[in-house]
Amino acid sequence: MHLPLVRPNLDSPTDLSSEAIRDIAAALRALLADVFAIYLKTKNFHWHMSGPHFRDYHLMLDEQSDQIFGMTDPIAERSRKIGGTALHSIGHIARTQRILDNDGDYVDPQDMLAELRGDNQQLTVELRRLHGLCDQYGDIATASLIENWIDEAERRVWFLYEAGRHGHNSHGE
Repeated sequence: MHLPLVRPNLDSPTDLSSEAIRDIAAALRALLADVFAIYLKTKNFHWHMSGPHFRDYHLMLDEQSDQIFGMTDPIAERSRKIGGTALHSIGHIARTQRILDNDGDYVDPQDMLAELRGDNQQLTVELRRLHGLCDQYGDIATASLIENWIDEAERRVWFLYEAGRHGHNSHGE
């Protein structure tokens, strides 16, 4: 005889509407999946960096991956604080992520920088979209966290852009 599975109630007290909880928690889970995808890709490129700028790129990607990983717990905990859930597994990440993986055996260092720049730009777009959703529902706390993450993502984009430049002047010559 099988006993019914008892599920604990994961609700948290909040004044946000049930629609806000549903929509914001879903968006936070998608964001978390993207952040894990960018984190692992950044570490992948950090581990497989080569070439004349190895040290600079290797260290920059290590710093960026630490910053990206630092977002994961606050994202997951924010979802839980409002009564939602976070991700459960690598499979959940794979089903939810919007950032594409790169499983290439070799990726040119300049292509690594360009791909990560694009991924961080995409992350910025998703962060702005989530911020708008938070504004719609009056979730000031989540919006406040997102503002800092946008700034961090824009900084990563800037560094990746500058590191990937090939000595062109400001006029593109």
